[in-house]
Formats: sequence, C-alpha cells, structure tokens
Amino acid sequence: MNTATLTVADIEAIERATVAAVSPEVTEEIDGWLLPFSSGTVKRAKSAVPLHRSAVEPATLDRIEDRYDSRQAVPALRLADAPCFEELRAELARRHYVGDSPTCVQAGSALRMREVATSDAPLADIDRAPDDAWAALFLGEGFDPVDGAHRVRMLSRAKGSLFASVREDGRTVAAGAMAFGHGWASVHGMRTDKAQRGRGLAGRVLAGFAQAALARGVERVFLQVDAHNPSALALYRRAGFETQWTYSYWQRQQWPD
Repeated sequence: MNTATLTVADIEAIERATVAAVSPEVTEEIDGWLLPFSSGTVKRAKSAVPLHRSAVEPATLDRIEDRYDSRQAVPALRLADAPCFEELRAELARRHYVGDSPTCVQAGSALRMREVATSDAPLADIDRAPDDAWAALFLGEGFDPVDGAHRVRMLSRAKGSLFASVREDGRTVAAGAMAFGHGWASVHGMRTDKAQRGRGLAGRVLAGFAQAALARGVERVFLQVDAHNPSALALYRRAGFETQWTYSYWQRQQWPD
C-alpha cells in the first residue's frame, strides 16, 4: 500500500477513527476540523486536526484558538507535513506555535500483518476488556507512569476496542489495543516489557490483532509511530506497513505574565 491508494475519503476516515480511538472527553467539529478536548497527556486526544488537505484561512485558526481558549486549554494542532499547509505553518510560527513530535501515519493489510509472528509462536491473547496485568505493563520500568496511566484510561474508554496480551508466568510482557471505526482497524498503545524486548513479542501482538480484524471482516489497518523510533519502524515495515504521511504537533507557547 502506498499514498496513491488512499483517497480523500480514506484520509478523513483515518483522522476520524484516530480521534475516536483515543476517546477524548469532548469532540467538536468546525470548518472541516475535529477539535478533541482532554485533560490527559495524550496529544492526539487534545489537538485539532483537519479532515481535508486544503489551504486553511487565518479565520479558521482564530476560531480553533477561541474554542480551546474558551475551555481553558492550550491550543494545539496535529498537522500533516503537506504542501497545502505551508502557509498555515508559517502563520502558526508567527503566532508563537512550535512544532514537535514528528509522527508517521502508516497503513497496511491485516493479511500481511498476520505473517509477522514466527510460525511456532502462539498469537497474543485477545480480550474485550483490559485486565490489571495489561494495565500494569504501561506503568512498568522504562515507561512514564503518569503518561502510562492516562493511556490506560484513554484506551480502556474506547468503545468496541480489543486488547492483546502476551502472558508469561502470570505477567503480561507485551500488549496493545486495537480499535475499529470508519472501515479501518487501528493499532494503539503497543508496549513490550523492557527486559523482554528483542524476542518477537510485539509481532505476536500484531499477528493476534490481525487475526481478530480478519475475523470481523476488516482488512485495512493503520497505526501511528514516532518517526524517530527505528525499532518500531522496522517492526511495522516487516509487518507490511508503509508510511502514508507524517505530521507534527503544533502547540502555542505559553509566556509568563
């Protein structure tokens, strides 16, 4: 799969599915933008995102800022690195926004993703709700416990999601979540115990999700991955994922009074 295979409708579907999967407390829609609001640490749950690739008028940015300001939230945008947003990025810089956290949006096929696990390894267990051991992995060594707690709550709230666990000796050593919406399955919250990395456990999670997606008749899958995470990028490449676009988060800087 490559960028040329995604339609305008696909891009909108992915953006809507992304916001739904991170279950913000409130979501508004204005001028072709989704405006999620959340008090947590997860940026996708509190950054405005355009549904279409087209130039943006400064008045639209004004309205987005007004909505976030009205909720006493810091205005932030999740903006694709697309040429049509060049003027918007310049305007954001003029308004003292800073872009960071470059992220790749990747798409693939559940059929191909299922093949990433080694043939003799059992697939991850798939559950309809997370258990305590699943949540504990997000709070373990090597992870930010505050951010982890927010992600557990966020992923647990999403309706219809599935939760994967690779369990050994009563512990969950690898985990993830899969959401469904707008014709896509999406992978979120991939975690592997720091001491257990390099054993192919994340591949078992992906393969378990692939089997679950295919059982539901859903073949198209997307995920989002830190553009500076080479091990994750290599895993997803082996699973058949290809980058469709990249984005950065643009947040207005707060100045002392």
